[in-house]
Amino acid sequence: MQVYFDMNYTSREEFLQEHHRVLESRLGPISREITDNRSCAREELESLYRKIVSYVLLRSGLGSPTDIKIVREATAALQSVFPQAELGTFLTLSKKDKERQLKELTMIVTGIRLFNRDCGKGGEGIDDLPAILHEAIPATTQHIDTQLQTAQDQAYRYTAILEKVAQNPLVSQEFQPYMLKEALFNVRQYEIFLQIVLSDIITCAQEVEMMIKQLAAQLEQLKMTVKSKTAVPTSQVFPIFIALSNLWTSFQDETVLLSVLSNLTTHLEPFLGAHELLFPERVIQDLLDGVTVKTDVCRMKEHMEDRVHLADFRKLEWLFPETTANFDKLLIQYRGFCGYTFATTDGLLLPGNPAIGILKYKEKYYTFNTRDAAYSFAQNPEKYIDLIREQAKKNAELIQLLELHQQFETLIPYSQMKDVDKHYIKPITKCESSTQTDTHILPPTILRSYEWNEWELRRRAIQLANLRQKVTHSAQTDLSHMRRENFSQVYSSKDASTQSTREGSTRVPRPQIYIAGLRGGKTKTTHGVKVNLTRAVDET
Repeated sequence: MQVYFDMNYTSREEFLQEHHRVLESRLGPISREITDNRSCAREELESLYRKIVSYVLLRSGLGSPTDIKIVREATAALQSVFPQAELGTFLTLSKKDKERQLKELTMIVTGIRLFNRDCGKGGEGIDDLPAILHEAIPATTQHIDTQLQTAQDQAYRYTAILEKVAQNPLVSQEFQPYMLKEALFNVRQYEIFLQIVLSDIITCAQEVEMMIKQLAAQLEQLKMTVKSKTAVPTSQVFPIFIALSNLWTSFQDETVLLSVLSNLTTHLEPFLGAHELLFPERVIQDLLDGVTVKTDVCRMKEHMEDRVHLADFRKLEWLFPETTANFDKLLIQYRGFCGYTFATTDGLLLPGNPAIGILKYKEKYYTFNTRDAAYSFAQNPEKYIDLIREQAKKNAELIQLLELHQQFETLIPYSQMKDVDKHYIKPITKCESSTQTDTHILPPTILRSYEWNEWELRRRAIQLANLRQKVTHSAQTDLSHMRRENFSQVYSSKDASTQSTREGSTRVPRPQIYIAGLRGGKTKTTHGVKVNLTRAVDET
């Protein structure tokens, strides 16, 4: 139900803007046919004039362009302000001027037809929108009031049963209160949606009532201006015709808006079908045995005199009706439900009573159903705020029901996506990205042969004039007629290396020879003896 409502409901201003945009897009093809026309022949001009009549009828929404009576009436009204002879002047205008004149002609013709209808001289195919809205708005309001009363009665009974379960633990063992709390969430959300739609319909009724008075005043002024005159200055009547057309367009907008809101209410009803299956009337009556069902108003009246004493809280700020300006317009947290009761009873929704006192904590406002609840919450607000946040994590439907979007920064209602930069903090996301673009997307338009210098141009002109008197000669010799350019392909040299046998060495004994007896001895005659001390090879 929340997803359906979020995707299909928009505010009054956004809906009307989108409705007008769609109408403009539908009129785009025929508007382009008229503004792009370059007719000259007589038959083509007549066809163009018929297209203008069709455009006027489609844009005004006053009858079908296929009905011959409506076309004749619209043609007569158009000819009185834009004769076919002026098509030539129309075709010389720019595209924007043509579109502007078409819109002005549409409003003037619409005003003329509405005035003729009021005088009883025309108005073929024009519905009486004020009378239709005068009947449809009360009927739609009564239907929504009935649905709202039924939903509130159901919510009151569910609340009474859940209070009984909270006070008597034995009852909770007989049935699971979890589904009953889910049902209470569902009914309360349905009630909130109906109140939003009903508020828009009330605004619609106020606008219609004001426009009916303005329409009667404009028609009366037009009658006084025209009376029985055969000719009236256009400066006097054209502004009134345009005002009549704008009022009628507003009536059409209100009709479409009322239809959309009525359909939205109708499509919300099937989302309550599971209540009868899960909790039949017989089961509910058994659970209500000995329980007093209280309405929201009765609960507020019970504790109207139990107000918070400012002397008990010196550091916290409390607001009261008699000391606060615009007390009724304060934005209460949790849609006005008591946060303390919801946190301590695991999801019981009880409406807060602003008369007890509104707690202002961190620039946010909280209401409570009793003074004791207010005192308990004020002692440690962060504790109960965290408990409600944890409860919302388990039941995602509570985020929209209690308007907890600011506590979950990544969750944003679809209807508020346009204003996300204004009201909500976006989560910070980082990623590596790269883009590549062409240096020159379009082909170059530089004219290389362009020359701005007059003297250079004169020099080129003289050069070209001299070339006209010149002759180019060519000759070929025996040595040149066989020559041509040749190409050959070779393998480039490269560095190469090879590995040879490794170097080796051996150690041989070095010969050592000594001569003994050179210094003499005991004998006079010296005898030298050669001694070879070289070791054999096999000993080394």
